[in-house]
Amino acid sequence: MGDPRRNLYERYAPIRRPLEVAFWIVLLTLQAVFSTMVAIVDMRTRAVPRPHWEVATWEVSSHLMLLFLVPALVMVERRLSPLVRSHLLRFLAWHAVASAAFSVVHVVGMFGLRALVYAMAGEHYDFGGWVGQWGYEYLKDVRVYVSIVFGIWAYRLFLLRLQGEARVLDVPEEGAVAAPVVAPSPDSEGAGGFEPPAADALPPPPARPERFLVRKLRREFLIAATDIDWLQAEGNYVGLHVNGHDYLLRSTLTDFLTQLDPALFVRVHRSHAVNLARIKEIEPLDGGDARLHMHDGTTVPCSRRYRDALRAGAGSS
Repeated sequence: MGDPRRNLYERYAPIRRPLEVAFWIVLLTLQAVFSTMVAIVDMRTRAVPRPHWEVATWEVSSHLMLLFLVPALVMVERRLSPLVRSHLLRFLAWHAVASAAFSVVHVVGMFGLRALVYAMAGEHYDFGGWVGQWGYEYLKDVRVYVSIVFGIWAYRLFLLRLQGEARVLDVPEEGAVAAPVVAPSPDSEGAGGFEPPAADALPPPPARPERFLVRKLRREFLIAATDIDWLQAEGNYVGLHVNGHDYLLRSTLTDFLTQLDPALFVRVHRSHAVNLARIKEIEPLDGGDARLHMHDGTTVPCSRRYRDALRAGAGSS
């Protein structure tokens, strides 16, 4: 019998990227075909009909540039989504800037493609003063921008719900303080008469969760903090990689690492941290970087900036 924790998301994950790419290619290809057919029918009612190849060039060049821009919109949505809760005005302002840039690249790219096709056909493409008419083009492009970004957001939200979220258990009670420190006797003090600070002056130790409750498809189970192989920053979430499974916890990687044992978990990259006990091999790379081979069979990048911290942690573990 297979692992009961292996759900639909984990079966989908290995083919996720190819299917995502195929989805956008198929979607925009179908849109280009339908738009071309509608434009050809509409052209028959014009006083001066244009050849079919010209109409096809107009529609295909536009949709080809949209396909080219999809990865950029995925990145924009991922970067700006954390702002919606705490900085709504900044969120909207950045999307306004991004939509304008999207429109400029889209228009310039599709006009360039059209000019290239016309040149290959021995014709001249008339740009028709598009700079002065960019406002009109932007009104069309901003609707496309909103549609694509909303679709990316909805898909990402669906994957998060399918993947499941983890939450910390064993949260310390409010008002918890550090254990009192017993001061040494005068006979044990050094010549300088050093006295340790009072116990109530010491800051409380950082909360270190021992377990996490994971919910997936109406099922719940526990994972131990020590079972985490490595961690990855994923926007406003942290991906917990545990025995070949991926779980999400709502936090930033920097904040979450402060809750874990620094003798066991070490940051090795801007967006990755590892459990030192789970490292199987360290493979040096050119330029001072490294590749960490984990016991679960995965690899984690280690940048030169964090190599010293990795060495120190491995040496003390």
